[in-house]
Amino acid sequence: METKVIKIDRNNIKKEEFAEAGEILRNGGLVAFPTETVYGLGGDGLNPNASKKIYAAKGRPSDNPLIIHIADADDIRKLAVNIPETAWKLAEKFWPGPMTMILNKADIVPKETTGGLDTVAIRLPSDEIARNLIRESRCFIAAPSANSSGRPSPTKAEHVIEDLSGKIDMIIDGGSCDIGLESSIIDLSGEKPLILRPGFITREDFDAVTAGVEYDRAVIAKTPEKNVVAKAPGMKYRHYAPKGNITIVEGEPRNVAEYINRCVSESESKGVRTAVICSDENRDRYKCENVYDLGSRKHELDITSHLFDVLRQLDSDEISVIFAESFDELRLSQAIMNRLRKAAGYNTIRV
Repeated sequence: METKVIKIDRNNIKKEEFAEAGEILRNGGLVAFPTETVYGLGGDGLNPNASKKIYAAKGRPSDNPLIIHIADADDIRKLAVNIPETAWKLAEKFWPGPMTMILNKADIVPKETTGGLDTVAIRLPSDEIARNLIRESRCFIAAPSANSSGRPSPTKAEHVIEDLSGKIDMIIDGGSCDIGLESSIIDLSGEKPLILRPGFITREDFDAVTAGVEYDRAVIAKTPEKNVVAKAPGMKYRHYAPKGNITIVEGEPRNVAEYINRCVSESESKGVRTAVICSDENRDRYKCENVYDLGSRKHELDITSHLFDVLRQLDSDEISVIFAESFDELRLSQAIMNRLRKAAGYNTIRV
């Protein structure tokens, strides 16, 4: 299959630019497109065969549910049943934006899209390219991240091309994604609201709208949870991982730097390509040939927008051993550390 790549200027978006992509989606094909979080791999969410194609292109386990993207909040009435009042309150506050809600699915939604579950994940993105594509396709677009399963999520079209060129019909290049981490996922299908995946919208943000929001146990765990039923993307399998082995080092910055420097010295002395992932504030503490600076802790979007890009760059640079600082004290620490722990396979040391 030849994958067509089209570039859209965000400052001059034209309706007609989405005609071919919309036709591909209506005919059961796949189109990758940017959102404010990461690039998504889109197919018609109500077409079971399109969902099967998404799983196949990504190499994704079929029990890992897909998120359906909509262009108007009222569309959840078509996709879900027994919608609680909390869903409308959260939609009013956070949509369009980086929030996904888990609701009880309507019969119209095939289980091929929901990973076999009776619930459906729904999001209304704020990205104008994404919303134009949804409207012009006249589809509800099921779209996980547009990467090979387990690899770092794509924040640039180049990342999608690297993973999926030749496997999908089209890639829409809309430049870099603003946030760089996938949406926050909140489960409203049970007795109490549960955060299944942390993101840009935090527990504190949710609590300001509705009381009693809790994290799912698997979210805050520092070791892998066994026998997890994946009600949302990213819960069950190792994600975001580069080819090299990552160790997260927690503790006071001086202790962390001293420990990492000792390990780096030992590793480099054996001729192993080694790297450090850190913040701008601590960069000068590290004595390593390859230091990857995510940005300042004072500007958290720098860190979120660079994380996946750095994880991919580690592969390009053929890094085998990686040490990473912890980012536990930030407002977005749950989101950042959730991705970093999964990328590291939960390999963490405290010093």
